[in-house]
Amino acid sequence: METLTTAQGSFKLDRYPVRAKETLRAWDAADEYVLHYLAEQQLHGKSTLILNDSFGALSVALAQDSPVMLSDSYIAQQATLHNLQVNGIDPIQVSLTDSLSYSAENGPAGVKFDLIIIKITKSLAQLEDQLHRIRPLLKPDTTIVAEGMVKGIHTSTLNLFEKILGPTHTSLARKKARLIFCQFEESLIPPLNKYPKQYLLEGSQYQITNHANVFSREKLDIGTRFFIQNLPADGRFKSIIDLGCGNGIVGLMAAEKNPAATLTFVDESHMAVASAKDNFNRAFPDRDGLFKVTDCLNGISEASADLILNNPPFHQQTAIGDFIAWQMFKEARQVLKVGGEMWVIGNRHLGYHVKLKQLFGNCLTVASNKKFIILKSVKEK
Repeated sequence: METLTTAQGSFKLDRYPVRAKETLRAWDAADEYVLHYLAEQQLHGKSTLILNDSFGALSVALAQDSPVMLSDSYIAQQATLHNLQVNGIDPIQVSLTDSLSYSAENGPAGVKFDLIIIKITKSLAQLEDQLHRIRPLLKPDTTIVAEGMVKGIHTSTLNLFEKILGPTHTSLARKKARLIFCQFEESLIPPLNKYPKQYLLEGSQYQITNHANVFSREKLDIGTRFFIQNLPADGRFKSIIDLGCGNGIVGLMAAEKNPAATLTFVDESHMAVASAKDNFNRAFPDRDGLFKVTDCLNGISEASADLILNNPPFHQQTAIGDFIAWQMFKEARQVLKVGGEMWVIGNRHLGYHVKLKQLFGNCLTVASNKKFIILKSVKEK
């Protein structure tokens, strides 16, 4: 835990999930920059909407203004709650929501915000979708300020603000961070929001829906293609979990191969789980699937699954590492029944077989090619 000191106060902040010997901070220079700017301009006490707060640094620092924090990430939401509690701030001070459940159509009637703060994410598609979604929540005098590290702000980023919201300019760089200022132009007619997108899954009749923040929105990626070509079909598998499901294609194809199985789709992205739900329900209107937004397998009963399918991410936001995969593998072992199997696909160089063998005591190669390897571990006791 480290301390963020700003004009708004000093706050102890953790990254989340909390790990021993954490070497990364829960905020960056762009967070510091925007908080300094808000204090300098005395932009406080206003109705505030914060988008994409990574671990709650902005929400904690501005909690006295009772902001709404909108994020597609369950982990970001849980990090915000954790850091509010660490700093003795009543969690009710910050309203947590996500893009798909908060809009002009289904949010509080007539709400318009005075201040919008946007943390620029890696996904340009997500930003584009978000700008479309917040447009009805703006007033002509709404202050719109975005923040990000210089390496993550491009001409394409600024063009999105220009064509969806209005005239845009940037600040000078400070500690490799930059602010974006946008003036809402109510008379501007933006292009239609092109998300969610759809495509026909190759070799099938399945129409696949992909919300903006879902990996491989345009077509089937090569790793998933290899995985679904090698999925098991076995009557023993009555309960199957697609862990880190994304748009749910792996679970959908596992359902096709195992018609008696109950499928559970799990991801920390609200948009991913919404995409998976839409895809499964369209493909199998007479079957019940379970859909859960959570951190790895948090909230899933122990010894409840016969098969867990997993394509682990190797990064959390901009931080690269195998810590998420390690967490997924450990929790999968707890959730599997004795005799249950975990199937994992990954790039060959990631060395997942070492961790799986350490946890399960066994690890077999199911299939491999020049780039990917599919591994299987069985829970023996």
